[in-house]
Amino acid sequence: MSNNDIIVSLDIGTSKVRAIIGEVNNGAFNIIGVGSADSEGIRKGAIVDIDQTVQSIRSAVDHAERMVGIQISEVYVGISGNHIGLQSSHGVVAVSNEDREIGEEDIDRVLKAAEVVALPPDREIIDVVARQFVVDGLEGISDPRGMIGVRLEVEATIITGAKTAIHNLLRCVEKSDLKVKDLVLIPLGAGQLALSKDEKTMGSVLVDVGAGSTTLAVFEAGSIAATSTLPVGGDFVTNDIAYGLRTLTDQAEKVKLKYGCALIESAAPEVTFKVTMIGSNVDKEFSQEDLAAIIEPRIQEIFQLVRQEIKRLGYSELPGGYVLTGGTMSMPGVLQVAQNELATSVRIAVPDFIGVRDPGYCSGVGILHNAIRNVRVRNTGGSNNSSGNNKKPVNRAKQQNPVAVTQETSQKPGFIERLKKMFSEFI
Repeated sequence: MSNNDIIVSLDIGTSKVRAIIGEVNNGAFNIIGVGSADSEGIRKGAIVDIDQTVQSIRSAVDHAERMVGIQISEVYVGISGNHIGLQSSHGVVAVSNEDREIGEEDIDRVLKAAEVVALPPDREIIDVVARQFVVDGLEGISDPRGMIGVRLEVEATIITGAKTAIHNLLRCVEKSDLKVKDLVLIPLGAGQLALSKDEKTMGSVLVDVGAGSTTLAVFEAGSIAATSTLPVGGDFVTNDIAYGLRTLTDQAEKVKLKYGCALIESAAPEVTFKVTMIGSNVDKEFSQEDLAAIIEPRIQEIFQLVRQEIKRLGYSELPGGYVLTGGTMSMPGVLQVAQNELATSVRIAVPDFIGVRDPGYCSGVGILHNAIRNVRVRNTGGSNNSSGNNKKPVNRAKQQNPVAVTQETSQKPGFIERLKKMFSEFI
């Protein structure tokens, strides 16, 4: 986009596609536009119809453009799902500056060194997240820029995904006439937004209950440590209501949003509504208490599955407890059910920006939060701005190095010598 201070996130979910426009003005970040459209072509978080998904993306982007009066050309795209994998890696380089001051170039090189891992042919690197830097044996450094040292190391987490899922997602966005500025792991972005520094350090679980799936992300020692996806979500509640009330799914969804309550104790028996019975034109009356009797068991099951999955990942007691996000969390009574089932501290995270104060917007705003953080890092370093323009900056950087050599050799004398010096550190 022409204005570098405006960034756009695209959150492609099972029930909604959301385009959120953020503005950075003198260091302050604000949400200036939100576009939303019903999601077609997505099932349980996976793309099953590219043309329908493209149509949903265009509708959401058009909605956001009309709200703000600008044209969107570049977006940061969120990615998640059960194909996401995390693995630890270690990178080591020698500091290149003669005065031994660590600069942005050294950080880029050490992160690229950490990328050198064996991956199956069907996997691709999405991002590399530094857990800590080590300068000459001194551990626990979060930002080594400006420090003096000879040897720079990084302990990093490499985020990988299935090539098929990544390329289908990129294909949908590109067919919507948008350029992918970067891919952002949704649990990572949402965690940076929703969790406090202490929660990330002591250990906590971010639970994003969407329509088609529930994504879990464990944060420990200040960084993401594990992630998993359960194939259950708000759509299962809607289906239960449709079966229980013997009505159409569309009507069940409307009833859930207007009268839904996850706790029978909190439901009001005097609040009633009518639904059309499936296969006939007969309307039948139900109370909110009847509805809660259908919803509560399914919500209980979701949180029981969450607790079992966290145990399976090897985490039993995390001091930070559970932080809940996702559109399903807007329903009254969900927090009480979660507290009963998880038996620890639980809270619901809501973005603190006008227009998006709803748990369902955590993912989209989290993508922006992650993007702004990375842009600020690059601007502070002042050197590596090219990675932000690649669709898959981590992976494509390695693929484009040979091309870069042929293009830049004629322009920059001594480039080959610098390249030899850089690779000599890995030998």
